[in-house]
Formats: sequence, structure tokens, C-alpha cells
Amino acid sequence: MWRRRRVGTRGKAGGLSRRWKELSSREGAQLVELAVTLPVLIVLFVAIYDFGQALNLKQKLTSAAREGSRFAASQSTLDLTNPGRFCGPAPDSVCAVRDVIDAYLLTNKINDCGLATQNASSPSGWTWTFTTSSCGGGSLILTVNRGFTFLSGNGVTVEATRVQITYPYKWQFSNVLQLLVPGTSYTTTNIGVDAVMQNMN
Repeated sequence: MWRRRRVGTRGKAGGLSRRWKELSSREGAQLVELAVTLPVLIVLFVAIYDFGQALNLKQKLTSAAREGSRFAASQSTLDLTNPGRFCGPAPDSVCAVRDVIDAYLLTNKINDCGLATQNASSPSGWTWTFTTSSCGGGSLILTVNRGFTFLSGNGVTVEATRVQITYPYKWQFSNVLQLLVPGTSYTTTNIGVDAVMQNMN
């Protein structure tokens, strides 16, 4: 009788030991799977988020360029041959276009990189360019072309204003890559947009 109980106890203990080993090995496998898949999931999540942010920024920059070209197209072209008083060689109407775009960027919580204080470079025809200093790995470049022309559907030459914006976008994806691969440099992409509007006068 005593031996039977002893054998039964040993059998239960042996079964518990085996089950514990099975559970331990399963948990170990799950930890290894988590360690392997977690970095991949983080990279995937950050990449999706980052791409969405870049697309959102491009849409806002496109709207800023449209706002600037719409405003410029409504301005007179009479002052384009005269240097202005506010932003270097550019006429006052072109400086106003710069200010409209700068205000749009700030309203939409986009870093203007000091655009409001930049003077235009020497004009090329009726084209003026504003270039900021380094802004997140690149420069914000605004180009206002008041003498842009294109052919309409019926072959008529149309005088218009073309506004181009180039904005540096620093990918957050680089931060994750630096954690996974030390020494990885930051990646910056220039997002370019433009808008054309027929001159009203």
C-alpha cells in the first residue's frame, strides 16, 4: 500500500516536470519569435506613418503654391521692372507673394525655415528665387515666375504666374534605422510642388 502511494506521487511529479519543460520551451520559442518580429513590425509601422506624413506635407505645400500663384496672378505686372523696398531686388508684389506663402505655411504648422526674412536672388527675366538656409537637412526654395507662358487648348499663348516650392523632408524612418544599424545617416528628400495661374492683368 505504501509503495503504491509512493509510485503514484512520483508519477504525478514526473508529469508536472514534463509539462513544465514543455511550457518553458514554448515560452522560450514565443520570446524568440517576438524578438525577431518586433523590430520588423516597428520598422513597418514607422514607414507607414512616415510616408503618410510626407504625403500630407506635399498636399499642404501644393495648397501653399496654389495660394501664392492665385494671389500673384491677381497682382499688377507694372512694378516687375522696379526693385522693391522689402526683399532685395524683387518687386513689392513678388515680396507679397513670398509673405502669403510664408503665412500659409505657418498657419498649417509647417516650419517656414525663415522664409519671411529672405531676400530674393538676382532675377532671371521675371523670375525670382528665395532660398533659405539649412532647414532639416536642406533648403526651402521658393521660385516665383511672373512671366510664365503656356499654350491653351486652342493654341493661344497664355501669360501666367508659376510658383514652385522645394521643401526638405527628413524621414523619421532614419531614426529607426539608426537604432537597428548604428552609423546610418539621416535621409532627406526634397519635396517639389508647383502651381500655375493665369495672370488677371
